[in-house]
Amino acid sequence: MDALTLTSAYEILRQPLGEILPKVSAALAPLIPHVDAAELSTHCAHSPFKALGGTEQLTAAELTPLLLAGVPGSPWQGVATIGGRAREVVAVKSDATRRGAVLVLVRDDGAAPAGAAELAVAQALWNLVTSHFDRFATEAVPGALARSRAAADTRARVIAELSTAHAAALSGVLGVLRSRALDDTTARTTATDLAATALIEMRAEQRRDRDLAEEPARDAFERLAGELRPMLRHSAVRLDLGAPDSDRSLAADVAHSARAIVRALLLIVLEQDSVRRVHVGWQLTEHELRASVRDDGAGALAPCDLGAGSIRDRLDVLGGRLDMDAVPGWGTTITAVVPLATPEAPVEAAHPLTGLGEREVEVLRHLALGHRNRRIAEELHISESTVKFHVANILNKLGVDSRGQAAALFHAAA
Repeated sequence: MDALTLTSAYEILRQPLGEILPKVSAALAPLIPHVDAAELSTHCAHSPFKALGGTEQLTAAELTPLLLAGVPGSPWQGVATIGGRAREVVAVKSDATRRGAVLVLVRDDGAAPAGAAELAVAQALWNLVTSHFDRFATEAVPGALARSRAAADTRARVIAELSTAHAAALSGVLGVLRSRALDDTTARTTATDLAATALIEMRAEQRRDRDLAEEPARDAFERLAGELRPMLRHSAVRLDLGAPDSDRSLAADVAHSARAIVRALLLIVLEQDSVRRVHVGWQLTEHELRASVRDDGAGALAPCDLGAGSIRDRLDVLGGRLDMDAVPGWGTTITAVVPLATPEAPVEAAHPLTGLGEREVEVLRHLALGHRNRRIAEELHISESTVKFHVANILNKLGVDSRGQAAALFHAAA
């Protein structure tokens, strides 16, 4: 592998997640000429389908068969339905993410087949990119998690509204077409079949979307169990697991975050010499997931022992909290409480500051004192990237363009 290839890979991975596909397309264009590119990546709950936006009207439904039929490590080239018509494509599937990801390059009609060496480069690059994707999802990095959470909430509302409207319209059409008042039996039968097929496809699309955006709670916990067991394989500490007693599904970002938080909490608990047994359990209520880690140690852990890094950052993004109950001589129970839905913003606020969250008010207070991001991060025990996220939200909610204007509003309200 030469320096140019490594440099190209570096430039791709340093891009924001939403801008990686154009870079991948540009890197592969000299090797496999193509006119459009798209991806279907199951790691991404809020936006699994991305396309470059060329002349073709690619859809996620057209890429789904290529994802399901693809073989990781063996790029496929041939004819597939793209934009409603048959096109020459190269489909590259990776299994670096849990349910796979496929990259599709749409080629000119009659394009010469790509060579084995070119396909191998495409496969290697896509494997690298999807591994990068999977790390962001698995570790639930706070910045990426915040963007995912916001986009997923908006996307879910739009899908629900469109689905309801389409279902109502198609159901009405079916009701009319099935009416005995119509004389043309053949026309009625044909139209009924078409409308029924549209309904079936819409419901199938809803199922596909749900499969990408959600994860059954029991499956999510089983994945966590598989990650925790190796951590204690050669330890004298006994691990007890309490799977959730629920068939509900969790939003993918909630499941990823809960696993990452529990892994981090377990590492902290295991630093105690007196611990011989640890219980990890998830409990689902109507509105929240409660992920607990309980030990049988000395009960001497304090809130400051839990650290102030990614655990609290993740919970801040999700609107969650961390509860701790330490009983000397009996052990400690730490519970991460994660809401199952994004809290809705208030419809009307008496003053702009009332629309800010508790942590945002804390950040604004430091802004009003003239503190920079690094100091705010140190004072609040959060990362600088989380501070930047909060500052951007504050400016947006207050309807101002600068930190100075936000500080002025804070002083006016004081």
